[in-house]
Amino acid sequence: MSNTKIFILAKEKMEPIKPQYPTTQTDPSTLQLKRMVYASLMAALTAAGAYIAIPVGPVPIVLQNLFVMLAGLLLGGRWGLISIGVYLLAGAVGLPVFAGGTGGVGKFVGPTGGYLLGFVAAAYLIGVFSERGRGRVVVDILAMTAGTIVIYAFGVTWLKMVTGMSFSKAVAVGMLPFLIGDALKIAVAIPIARALRPMIDGSLRAAQAAG
Repeated sequence: MSNTKIFILAKEKMEPIKPQYPTTQTDPSTLQLKRMVYASLMAALTAAGAYIAIPVGPVPIVLQNLFVMLAGLLLGGRWGLISIGVYLLAGAVGLPVFAGGTGGVGKFVGPTGGYLLGFVAAAYLIGVFSERGRGRVVVDILAMTAGTIVIYAFGVTWLKMVTGMSFSKAVAVGMLPFLIGDALKIAVAIPIARALRPMIDGSLRAAQAAG
């Protein structure tokens, strides 16, 4: 055996074996699936909230907007929007997920159609604000307040157009009776969000980092 071959074999024996450490990175497809599950769950909860309805004129009191707020707070702007979009799509194809167990495309052109569309915009807005606020309570409250204003901007305007009411009348029947309830929903959403965030934030933030 030549001196060159002996040197190469000796060098290979002297080189330390590099340890193989298990990777801790989560599969991005798994994280994506988790976000889809969370979005679907919030869509289902929003539908469930529609069944708790108190009729007070053309616009009933419901818990839908509580879950719209939570969708934005917990899922962020993009996935909050997707979640409520899934909810509206389910209602549009006829599933009984709207207030009072109703559904169908006709609900979008009825007196409450503006509120339904406002849910999507509100979930996105709340989510964007919440993401930037990094869980600060004051920011979350402001985000939900802004989202509520957006819902009423869509809802009252559409109610006025569909029913032919004056603007003051539309505000009187389509906003004022619900303000105290909305304040209570905001107060309830804060501790719920603070309790649930630790359970879902890890996977969501990991998915964002992987993306």
